[in-house]
Amino acid sequence: MFAFASGRRRQPVPWLAVTGQLRLLTIHAHPDDEASKGAATVGRYVAEGVEATLVCCTGGEAGDILNPAMDRPEVKENMAAVRRAELDASAEAIGFREVIMLGYRDSGMPDSPENADPRCFARAPEDEAVGRLVAAIRRVRPQVIITYGDEQSGYPHPDHLRVHDISIIAWEAAGDPDRFPDAGEPWTPSKLYYSTWARARFTALHEAFLANDLESPFDQKWFDRPSQDHKITTRVDITGYYPIRSAALRAHATQIDPDERFWFGLSDEIAEAAYPFEDFELADSRVPTALPEDDLFTGLRAEVAG
Repeated sequence: MFAFASGRRRQPVPWLAVTGQLRLLTIHAHPDDEASKGAATVGRYVAEGVEATLVCCTGGEAGDILNPAMDRPEVKENMAAVRRAELDASAEAIGFREVIMLGYRDSGMPDSPENADPRCFARAPEDEAVGRLVAAIRRVRPQVIITYGDEQSGYPHPDHLRVHDISIIAWEAAGDPDRFPDAGEPWTPSKLYYSTWARARFTALHEAFLANDLESPFDQKWFDRPSQDHKITTRVDITGYYPIRSAALRAHATQIDPDERFWFGLSDEIAEAAYPFEDFELADSRVPTALPEDDLFTGLRAEVAG
């Protein structure tokens, strides 16, 4: 039996030999999510030699233009192409080796016209969406996958909820030769993580705003949200890599206003000093590990090196 961080015990899965290369796969709902969730962590791992691949489930076509400078007719008329170009620029800034588009339309929010579109992610047949993700996992062959957790009360977008749902099924199915037999040679990933925004993080940033005589964008509603910090298992040090996050965010010019205090009210230096970490929840592991962790590849480096 493998040792699981959660204390659960499961039947062992076949261990597939690795090739000496660490590989990371991140799964996101829309262009810009890869910039706001874990960009500095991915940038750090890429700098250390890890191959990182991004799966983006939708094209973000339903996104509003949140930067006044980009609120122009030619942008609105070509949102899909503009957002894909922004995604490519962000992925380059972070260092992703490849961007895989799962091929669905942005679902918009519930009750929106976009949400009724049969081509949208939220309305895609589950087996179809899972099969596409399984095919990506089998081709990339990552040891580590990062996706979204089931706690999305802060931003319950249908596409974010769907990312979680299909990720969990694909995590179990990718290594099973009897499931999705036409999706490539089975591959069993080793660790599954959820990205998270820690209360400790926005508390530290809030205090940094106040300490520098700046108005904080973190009002009381942020502190009224239930904390998920007790679920955090893994805290990755991103010292020196915070600017990667900022560069990736700026690449999404339709979505990110460069004058928005929430994103850029603090300099990279001050923000990084206030909270030089990104946080993750280890949802499942097929290799032994000990908590807390400071490395998503804990329990894997010796096996890969060997």
